[in-house]
Amino acid sequence: MLLAYVLQCFWLVRVQALQASSVDSDQALRVYAGLVQWKGGPIAGTPGALGAEMASGIPSAARNGHLRVADGYDRDRSPLYYLLGSMGVLLNPTRSLQSSSSLSLSFPLLAALPQIFFGLMLGASIWYVTRRLYGNAGGFIALGFYCFSPAMIIGAGAAQSLGEMGGVWGAFGSVFTAIAVAHTLYAPREVVLWNWRRILLLGLSMSLAVGDQFSFMVLVPVILPWMIWVAPVRKSAVVVIWTTAVMFAAILIFAAYCFEPSLIVGGIRHVVWLDFNWKALVSIISYRGLFHALFAGGPPLMIALPVTLVTYAGWKRARYFGNAAPLFMAILFALLGLGAVDFPGQGFHFIAIVFLFVFAAGVCADLLQTKYGPIVWAGLCGLLTVSAFGNMWRLVRLAH
Repeated sequence: MLLAYVLQCFWLVRVQALQASSVDSDQALRVYAGLVQWKGGPIAGTPGALGAEMASGIPSAARNGHLRVADGYDRDRSPLYYLLGSMGVLLNPTRSLQSSSSLSLSFPLLAALPQIFFGLMLGASIWYVTRRLYGNAGGFIALGFYCFSPAMIIGAGAAQSLGEMGGVWGAFGSVFTAIAVAHTLYAPREVVLWNWRRILLLGLSMSLAVGDQFSFMVLVPVILPWMIWVAPVRKSAVVVIWTTAVMFAAILIFAAYCFEPSLIVGGIRHVVWLDFNWKALVSIISYRGLFHALFAGGPPLMIALPVTLVTYAGWKRARYFGNAAPLFMAILFALLGLGAVDFPGQGFHFIAIVFLFVFAAGVCADLLQTKYGPIVWAGLCGLLTVSAFGNMWRLVRLAH
C-alpha cells in the first residue's frame, strides 16, 4: 500500500514536470534558499537570504501570500524548513536554479523527493501506531485511508504544495511518541538514561513540527497533559522527560540558524506563533474551508467519519484512550484551522485529517469485532477500492 502511495506521488510529479508550470515559485524559492545555506551562504529565512533571493531572479513566494516576511525574517518557518526542502536537489549539486537545465524534468522530481520521503515515513508511522493500538485490521484501514487520500498525495507530490509533510510527520510523531514514553514510566527504572532514545525521538519530532511551521508550537504544551494523564503516578519524571525533549528540539532548531545569536533573537522576535481569529469560528467561510479540506482527505473518510462519530458517541466500548486521543487532537487542530482561515490554517487541517484517519480506523476495528463485522469490512473494502481506482483515474487524466 505504501508502494502504491509513493508511485502515485511520483506519477503526479511526472505529470507536472511535463507541463509548463511544473516549477512553482514557492517550491523554487524553498529549494534555492536551502541550497544557498547548505553551500555556506546566508541563513534561509533571514535578511541575508532575502537579498540572495532577490538577486537570483527567482519569483518571490511573497507575491502569492505563502511567505510572510517582516524585516527580512520569515515569520512562519525556520531555516530547517528550507534546509530539508532542498535536500533532494542537493543530491545533484552540478545544477543551479539559475540555469535553464535546472527547470528540466529532473528538477521537479528532485525538489519533491524530501516531501515524498516524509509522506512515506508518515504512512509507515500511521501503520505502526494503528497496528499497535487496534491490531492488523486497524492498521490496514488507517493505511488505506492515507495511501489513497488525494490531500496526502498532493501534499507530497504537487509542485504548488507548501512542503508541510515533514511538519505533519513531526506533529504526529510528537503526540504518539510522548504517549509511548509516558507508558514506559510504569517500569521502575531511571527516567532519563533508560529513555534516552525515546526522548531524542520526541525532541526530533518536535523540531520537525515547529521547525517546519512555528504555529505548530501549540503541540509543545499540549503533549504534556497527555503524558501526565498516561502516567499520573510519575508526574515529576514526565516533566523531566518533556523538558529534556523540548531542550533537544530547541538545539536542533537553533542549529538550523547556525547558532548565530543575532539571527536566533531576530527570528524569535518576528515569529507569528499563532494567527488565530475568534470571529472566524462563526464564519461560514471557515467551515466551508474545513469541509473542503476533509473532502480532499478522501471520500471514504467523508463517509466513514459520520458513522464512526455516531458509534463513538453511542457505544461505550469505543470510548477508550486509544480512540479518544486522536479524536481530541483532530478536534483541536480543526478548531485551530477554523480560526486561521488563511495560512497557517492549511497545515492545521492537514494534521487534523491524519488524526481522523487514526480515529476512524480505531472505531472501525472495534466494529469489526461485533456481529456486524462482515458488513463493516465489506463496506470499507468497497470504499477504499473505489477511492484507489478513482485516484488512478484522475492521475491518468492529468497526463492527457
